[in-house]
Amino acid sequence: MCNPACFIFTVWLIALLVYPGVPARSGESYLKDNITVRQGDSAVLKCNVDNKVSRVAWLNRTTILFTGNEKWSLDPRVVLLNTALTEYSIKIINVNLYDEGPYVCSILTNKKPESTKVHLIVQVPARIVNISADVSVNEGSNVSLMCLAIGRPEPSILWKFRSSKSEGKGIRIITEGEYVEMTGITKDMSGLYDCITSNDISPPDVRTVQVTVNYPPVISRARSTGTAVGQKGILWCEASAVPLADFQWYKGERRLLNGLNGVKIENKGKQSMLTFFNVSEEDYGNYTCVAMNTLGITNTSIILYGPGAIHDVNSAALSPTSSFLLLTLVLTLSVLSKF
Repeated sequence: MCNPACFIFTVWLIALLVYPGVPARSGESYLKDNITVRQGDSAVLKCNVDNKVSRVAWLNRTTILFTGNEKWSLDPRVVLLNTALTEYSIKIINVNLYDEGPYVCSILTNKKPESTKVHLIVQVPARIVNISADVSVNEGSNVSLMCLAIGRPEPSILWKFRSSKSEGKGIRIITEGEYVEMTGITKDMSGLYDCITSNDISPPDVRTVQVTVNYPPVISRARSTGTAVGQKGILWCEASAVPLADFQWYKGERRLLNGLNGVKIENKGKQSMLTFFNVSEEDYGNYTCVAMNTLGITNTSIILYGPGAIHDVNSAALSPTSSFLLLTLVLTLSVLSKF
């Protein structure tokens, strides 16, 4: 049976739950420092007592957790610690956001109630919850990337760019915030975009968007070659393009085919090689390397010449040739090949 002191203490506990401001008239209240804990960790709430204390309890904003050694809370994560006689402490395991808020340690000493308040603050590591999918666009398009993150405190968001070209500028910071806006995108902007979010609670969360920029072929390297009759001669050209370029070779207006007339055409990635296994006088002359993809077509002239000819081996023209008939022929053959 509850004695008068027990009754007073019980009424006091109920008053604390219903009217959080009641200690101002009924007893003394002390505010302790906030306790900050990371989500998923454990929080220990301490309350100092002495031998004059007859009753003691822990409450949160809605529930009586413990009175003495008796547990009222149904939450298995809340436990009473076996501490010293001068300390009445509880432990909350695997703290979550809904645990945040005020906690009250209420004690009864000399029939006079007192309370100590503490505020539990739960910090949440930064985490990316939504990010743009990988994107493939044509050069000149506008691109918008999005990265949304949550956390407490509110996390910062930083974007870094990693060029897809080994000779590029490497990694560089491009902007802060949730969005990246790119107007008139160029092929140099193709690569990996890292969204990095952090609030100093845990290591940064990083996710990546790959941006592929499609563009028509650009012949970047070509080389004329001097080869003696009867020897092996190789002409080659290189074209950058996304998607990769298809190559064709011409002598004049005549298209060369792989394996015919003693020539071999070998395409590897960005490069195409035209090989003559046994060069004859008839093989000398001007050749055209044509590179094409779905976005465009370009070509360059390359010369196979004899050892007695005066020619700069590095002077292959990289600008498109002006042969309208050749380009018309290539486009016509490309269309017919689809039927």
